[in-house]
Formats: sequence, C-alpha cells, structure tokens
Amino acid sequence: MLADEGGHSGFSGSLKRTVHQPGEWLSSLIGFIAGALPGWRDDPERSSEFGEDLLTAQLCGHLNSLTRHSKGWDFLQFKREEPDDGDRRRDIDLVAAPSDAVIWIEGIKYTEYQYLLPIECKRLPTPRSAKRDEREYLISRHGVNGGVQRFKTGHHGSNHRRAAMIGYIQDQDVTHWQSQLEGWVDGIVGEPVSGWSMADKLALITHDKAQRSASLQSNHARRAGLDPIRIDHLWIEM
Repeated sequence: MLADEGGHSGFSGSLKRTVHQPGEWLSSLIGFIAGALPGWRDDPERSSEFGEDLLTAQLCGHLNSLTRHSKGWDFLQFKREEPDDGDRRRDIDLVAAPSDAVIWIEGIKYTEYQYLLPIECKRLPTPRSAKRDEREYLISRHGVNGGVQRFKTGHHGSNHRRAAMIGYIQDQDVTHWQSQLEGWVDGIVGEPVSGWSMADKLALITHDKAQRSASLQSNHARRAGLDPIRIDHLWIEM
C-alpha cells in the first residue's frame, strides 16, 4: 500500500520572494511606467485605438511584458479593473501589484492579492456626451466620475497615500491641457465646490517635447478620516 511505502506526500513549487522597499520606491515605479509610455504608443505592433478601455488594455499588456523581461521589476504585475481595496463595489482602471513575491513598504505587507498603486486612466479631451462632463479628468457634475474627484472623496484609493493618473492626450498637447486644467480648478474653487481649493492644481514636473510626454504632480486633502493623497499624472500625446 502507498501508506506503507512513503508515509508522506510530496509537493512541488518554490517559496515566494520577500522584497523590502523604502516608501519612495513608489516614485521609481511611477518613473518606470512613465518611461514605458512613449515606447508603447510608438510600438508598430500596437493597433491604433481610441477608446479608454482598449488603450488601457493595451498598456496593461505592454507593462506586463516589460516587467517580465526587466531585471529589478520582474516581481511586479499589472492588472485591469481590480476591485478597490477600500470599496469593493468600485473598480480601479489599472493597478500595480506583486507577482509571486511579498513586498514590504513602510511596514505594510503586499502580496499578489493586494495592489501597491491605484491608477486611474482618462482621455483628454473627455468624449462629448450629455452624460459626460468636459472636466472629467478632475471632476464631474454627473456623480463621482471625475478622476481626481474619485481619489479626493476616497471612492478610489482610500487605503493609499500615493496614486497615479494616466492621461491619453488625443487632441492638443501637454501645454494646452495643463493650462486648461488650471483654469478648471479656478472655476471649481470659484463655484465653490466643497473640499476643493487652489492647492488642488497640478504642477508640471517634467515635459519631454521630443517624446511628447509629461509628468505632473498634485497633492490633495481628503474627507475627514483619510490621509492626504499625492497623485502623479503621466501624460502621453497620442
């Protein structure tokens, strides 16, 4: 009988890696994503798409290919439409999460079942529709559909102090949209809209005119009980 021959059962597999990273490592991750955007846009194998969901699906696949073949990033994966870890009724457009690894950042443990960075993706300009708000990158008058708005209210990323937004610029350029969003914040504060202030404006960090891409940053107070959140905005002219 088998019980007489072995006395135990075997298994195959390996232990997951444990990686300890400082809090600012998230900045390196955001830099990795920013650096990937021009190559993704210009990839001759990429079909030309216009819709946000299709663009984000393409980008997710491209980022996963890069992490698999990039030393130092092979313990990461990107996933789409992931349930928000603070509100499971809502989905995040794109997240970065561990892959076959346990990552510790500032005493917090992340496995493949928790994400490290929530990422919201938006088109610039917002598609025209009676049910859409042209300011949707920031805020929407039709519910909590604005990109920055979702983070400020805690509908997205309530358990996180860092987030990112990717802007697919499909008309005009970086300079135009930085000026446009600045004007929109002025208008939102002037209405006024509760919880919004001039401190919600985006600051330009880098602008690579040759690659037609930019990085911006904003910092936002949130509703009572939530820590402020920093959002890194990665823009790519399509």
